[in-house]
Amino acid sequence: MNNKKYTIGLTTGDINGIGLEVLLKTFADNRIYERITPVLYGNAKVVAFHRKALNLNAINSVNQKNAERLQFNTLNIIQCYEDEVHVQLGVQNEVGGAYGRKSLEAATTDLLSGKLDALVTAPINKNNIQSSTFSYTGHTEYLAAKTNQEPLMILINDALRIATVTTHVPVQDVAPLIKRDRIERKIDILHHSLRRDFGIDKPRIALLGLNPHAGDNGLIGKEEINEIIPAITNGKQKGRLLFGPFSADGFFGSGQYQSYDAILAMYHDQGLVPFKTLSFTSGTNYTAGLDIVRTAPDHGTGFDIAGRNKANEDSFRQSLFTALDILDHREAYDERYANPINRQELSKERQ
Repeated sequence: MNNKKYTIGLTTGDINGIGLEVLLKTFADNRIYERITPVLYGNAKVVAFHRKALNLNAINSVNQKNAERLQFNTLNIIQCYEDEVHVQLGVQNEVGGAYGRKSLEAATTDLLSGKLDALVTAPINKNNIQSSTFSYTGHTEYLAAKTNQEPLMILINDALRIATVTTHVPVQDVAPLIKRDRIERKIDILHHSLRRDFGIDKPRIALLGLNPHAGDNGLIGKEEINEIIPAITNGKQKGRLLFGPFSADGFFGSGQYQSYDAILAMYHDQGLVPFKTLSFTSGTNYTAGLDIVRTAPDHGTGFDIAGRNKANEDSFRQSLFTALDILDHREAYDERYANPINRQELSKERQ
């Protein structure tokens, strides 16, 4: 890996939550600036309010009008709104959602225009961020719409990567979405991401079943037989190292997950419950499948501890490091396949 310095955009998340707390704690360590030029989209007064309310040490920061002339070794704050904002730590209200939304929209604009190398998002509340112009169920869906690409949510820690076929949809709507073509697309995205974003040439991917006991040969549901197994078979014919479908309870309970580079779960809680049980304070949420790089901590807004100086910044810090690793891997991968001899192999992989 190289020592290239990257410009990383940061969002405030819900300004009544713990997003700014974990961000400020992360950048209190000056070593973080060695490879990062951070750009926070928000408001300097809101940042100062959080710092004072939490009795956090001051960090180096500079206010900027835009991302054109950033300063190194400091937190650059883009004033994406000038309003006088009433912050109420720990309170879920429209103000927290509205200014979290302003931060996300401004940062995404600069990310898509190439002013940022990657984006790390602080937690939002999926309810109060809604508006007449924002009707997405999360960051993943919002960025998918803005890039017009199909995303794949991957939860990452040092020993585990879990992706999901479906994301933020009601449980009653999951089964109708578990179709062979959707599973095959997610396998393709995951396989390509493991190679390009994580530097794994021949990734081993395990798939979970949808039903208890992975359907028990059709006794407890037919999705495994009709949809999941055919998708696995097709992937194997492409040369992919695919395994399963496994019953989720035994797969995680026995530690079998440790034998694979990534796991493809069928729905949100099937993947995120074991992931957060194993790594609640150190995980990273990565949106694969997009041209841009976006990561986030694996926790929520933490309204219950907001303003009490109890939030753990490890997951936010790890999100920054994960973004750097992915950028490094992408650069190495793209250089490798810039060679005309390798282009045909890359083309086949994406099919």
